[in-house]
Amino acid sequence: MTEVRGSAGLNGTTHDWHAPGTPCWVTLMVHGMATTQEFYRALFGWEFRPGPQPLGPYVRALLDGYEVAGIGQLPLDRHLPIAWTPYLGSDDVDATAEAVRSCGGTVGVGPLDAAEAGRLAIASDPMGAVFGIWQAAEHLGIGLTGVPGTPAWNELLTYDTASVAKFYRTVFGYEEEPVVSPDFDYLTLHIEGRPVAGIHGVGHALPRDRGAHWMTYFQVADIDATSERVAELGGHVVRPACTMALGRMVTLADPEGATFSVVSPPD
Repeated sequence: MTEVRGSAGLNGTTHDWHAPGTPCWVTLMVHGMATTQEFYRALFGWEFRPGPQPLGPYVRALLDGYEVAGIGQLPLDRHLPIAWTPYLGSDDVDATAEAVRSCGGTVGVGPLDAAEAGRLAIASDPMGAVFGIWQAAEHLGIGLTGVPGTPAWNELLTYDTASVAKFYRTVFGYEEEPVVSPDFDYLTLHIEGRPVAGIHGVGHALPRDRGAHWMTYFQVADIDATSERVAELGGHVVRPACTMALGRMVTLADPEGATFSVVSPPD
């Protein structure tokens, strides 16, 4: 990893490798690709270029020339949830997919090749939360973090941590660090001693129309200004601002209804 200075004048980190188990990419599948690209271009300053298309039309989002996310086209006859989906790194996507099945999860797509970029599968855990698995070849994943407009964190929202913790620990080899609190059910997942994602048990607060799901956080300079901008661009606030360990955050939705969170790190 290398320290760089991003367009916002903040120090960021470039990545040329992601350890297995690390959230290494994030993709949004939508119906209206053109309007979605315009939304995120205006919100995060992303530019776009075509990517491999094993599942249909697909573009990669770039910030300062570094790849940070993907947006793909859903088939018109498929009424699937519009959602950001993190991809977890793997050295062998076929073996990881088999581990998913043997541990009670489901593999819905793949494993399959994405041209020369790598190999992927799309799976769900025993509670139904969808995630991707990525085995890198030419495409290594997220190239830049730590500046506004880049992924900052991924968190699984599920009924309780106990129901899925063993699944992720067994499949991806995570170490776990629980939050010791009688009223806050949370695990931080670690790879090689470094926190890479979280599992938040929210009980009956799970949205009925989605159930368990992964949430992607993007870094921004000012969450209040970002919330206002989202409304101007046709999105809306899903959950109001609050303070968490990462900083102040708010959960938003884009015009097609895909939810994501933005966080402004503490000074």
